[in-house]
Amino acid sequence: MSIASSHIQPCLWFDDDLEEAVRFYTAIFPNSSIDHLGAGAGEFTLDGLTFRAINGGPAFPFSQAVSFAISCADQCEVDYYWDSLADGGEESVCGWLRDRFGLSWQVVPERLYELVADPDPERALAVGRAMLGMRRLVVAELEAAADAAGPG
Repeated sequence: MSIASSHIQPCLWFDDDLEEAVRFYTAIFPNSSIDHLGAGAGEFTLDGLTFRAINGGPAFPFSQAVSFAISCADQCEVDYYWDSLADGGEESVCGWLRDRFGLSWQVVPERLYELVADPDPERALAVGRAMLGMRRLVVAELEAAADAAGPG
């Protein structure tokens, strides 16, 4: 059996605020565009990833079961995405938030991945514990937790 190449594309179901949401997201992310909007449906691109979306009514609201993770180069990027997406939304823990439309995001500094992969298990564990106490992830605090656990 031969399977043709396919393309997986996220499809988001909004209540009735699709156009507002698309404008909100495309204003935040670089390399973004509104590709098509009309008749309760649309297609847009965020940082090169194309999404489809519909105004489907309130029957199926977003939940934390599906979310998008943003890998950030540094604290400046973490702060930018966190502040932008949390505006009108709700902060959670461990770098998670729900935006004003109910969509869940995890805003993660790349440095976190390096720190939790530290060959010294005490340092890695200390970083994990520090993360559990945070809302927005703060690189300097994660590094301080690792350093307090032992030499690196």
